[in-house]
Amino acid sequence: MADEPDEPQTARIWNYWLGGTENFAVDRQVGDQIRQAFPQIVENARASRAFLVRAVSHVTTEAGIRQFLDVGSGLPAADNVHQVAQRLAPESRVVYVDVDPLVQARARALLTSTPQGATRYVHADGRQSATVLAEAAGTVDLDRPVALIMSGILGHVVDDDEAVTMVGDYLAALAPGSYLIALDGSRSEQHGAAEKIWNEQANPPYVLRGRDQFARFFAGLELVEPGVTSAPLWRPDADEARPLDVLCGVGRKP
Repeated sequence: MADEPDEPQTARIWNYWLGGTENFAVDRQVGDQIRQAFPQIVENARASRAFLVRAVSHVTTEAGIRQFLDVGSGLPAADNVHQVAQRLAPESRVVYVDVDPLVQARARALLTSTPQGATRYVHADGRQSATVLAEAAGTVDLDRPVALIMSGILGHVVDDDEAVTMVGDYLAALAPGSYLIALDGSRSEQHGAAEKIWNEQANPPYVLRGRDQFARFFAGLELVEPGVTSAPLWRPDADEARPLDVLCGVGRKP
């Protein structure tokens, strides 16, 4: 691996919680502090990944989506978007976007693809929607429906109005019939303690939102049942699913 960095980073800390090896001592130190304050965080991370698999599967099989734009993709893990989508529809095309240099260095793992489909990695700040969309247009056709994925990125846009505008800028450029798949941590007293540790030591800063704040991202979209809910409760595979402090939703652009 590269030289040890001085500052922990989002993608690497989440990689640590998910059991990956693409992290450093500074990431594990902060990850352990957060887990001590909020033991549920590892369960949150796994539930978030499981939701993403279910949501991508749904829009692929039920809505016929064959194009995906994953903004803030993070480090490669099990069941990346292209792996899930291309298992179901080999012709699926996926663009990953992230600004973390380590994600860029490991992007080769995201660029495997079926012969019928395509994958691409764009190294860019997800807040720069015009740049991202211009780069993505070489792989996905923006005149056809696209599933826009924002998993864990919107909490890093700490101003509510700015975050809503960011989502709106992307959706405005996408064709009718496109989908938004979004997920982020939700506010609770214990989760707030973890948020405080994160913002004191990790980068970039992160804000937890309540359900009403998170639901603003889906304004003007047709929400897929069960609407905005806790990630484990969105079309769960098992009846014993219980809510966690992580909100999600899937919405269709009319």
